[in-house]
Amino acid sequence: MTDTPAHVPAGPIVVGTDGSPHARQAVLFALREAQLRGTGLRAVCAYDYTPARYTGYGWMAVPEGDGSLYEELHDVARQAVTDTVSELREQLGGPSVEVEIVTEAGRPAQVLLDASEDACLLVVGSRGSGAWGRLALGSTSTEVVHHAHLPVVVVPAGSSGAGS
Repeated sequence: MTDTPAHVPAGPIVVGTDGSPHARQAVLFALREAQLRGTGLRAVCAYDYTPARYTGYGWMAVPEGDGSLYEELHDVARQAVTDTVSELREQLGGPSVEVEIVTEAGRPAQVLLDASEDACLLVVGSRGSGAWGRLALGSTSTEVVHHAHLPVVVVPAGSSGAGS
């Protein structure tokens, strides 16, 4: 007689989003995949507007204030992700997917890799809104593909993510 392992529920699907058209396509793909798999979705937005970003260049001053600028950036990013996910959920229709929104300061690839530790799949767009958006595969996508510990889907430009 062989022992069969108990069914272990799949972790969520993690999708990176930065507001770019490529990221919207990745979110739409991830929502559809979460519906098909019957799992949750973790939409992750990383922003690198931390004090280290300013002081790391040496010539830029850290914005003055009580830290409210960073809180405001976090809140704006979180609201943008929430709005995008809501809009795309409505557009897609179908079964409801439980969605967790994560917004975190830090290097996008590292934030995504950290957020995917318990995930079953990591989804990113082929390019983001960074300065090198013309490249065939963005720096975040490339780093995620090379360092992920789980399957990664890079949604290509021009893909609707919804099977159309």
